[in-house]
Amino acid sequence: MEYAKQHKAKYRDAQPFPSISFDNFFNPDFLTAVLEEFPDLSKGNNIVYNDPLQKKLAGNGEELFGPETRKLMHFLNSEPFLKFVNEITSIDETLFGDPYFSGAGLHECKRGGLLKVHADFNKHPINALDRRVNMIIYLNKDWKDEYGGHFELWDEEMTGCVNKFAPTFNSIAMFSTTSISYHGLPNPLNCPEDMSRKSLALYYYSYGRPEAEAIAFKGGHNSIFVKRKDSSEDSSAWTAFDESKRKKPILKRIYNKFVAKLL
Repeated sequence: MEYAKQHKAKYRDAQPFPSISFDNFFNPDFLTAVLEEFPDLSKGNNIVYNDPLQKKLAGNGEELFGPETRKLMHFLNSEPFLKFVNEITSIDETLFGDPYFSGAGLHECKRGGLLKVHADFNKHPINALDRRVNMIIYLNKDWKDEYGGHFELWDEEMTGCVNKFAPTFNSIAMFSTTSISYHGLPNPLNCPEDMSRKSLALYYYSYGRPEAEAIAFKGGHNSIFVKRKDSSEDSSAWTAFDESKRKKPILKRIYNKFVAKLL
């Protein structure tokens, strides 16, 4: 807990919103064992995000956790670590982990993967608790800057990246989630085909939140994607995304009509 107390001012005063990163956070041998268990999320019953705003893969809860991964993730949802998160973030409300790992857990991006800048969904999908803190554990050995994949924190006006963290092995990023905590990895990954950007994500929740934040959180919302100012790449992505949304209902109607004829 003393470690959290030593870093809480740094977390609180970080720009563009409360956040922090640490290198060499876990025992490296233990985390190597976690990495060795990491599955290929392009195979099996996993969640695939593949549209102009996000190209990434995610696991379904604990389904693909190996024994060491399960041990780590359960500890990070336990009372001692929750108290650590409470202390370093200076959040007054009691924090709760998420045993369902809704939207959290195993994450992977292959070459070309990206996640445009966004603010996260704000309510737990099962119990409607308020989402307060994200923690990301990076598992990427021998990661080079030229591969990209940095975790970027953007200002409220979306004029520039204020801070960014490389997704290197045994580093973590932690930040407070609000409707304006804009973050992401907006540029396509440039890693070799036989590599991928691997991470573990945990989200922490509370019953209620400060009134100053609650004003922006009057109701539940999904991820809010935002364009980088003066980014032609983002403008093209948003146009492509809008077109894909318009096409889906038409394709669905054609499919249903075709199936009806067969029946």
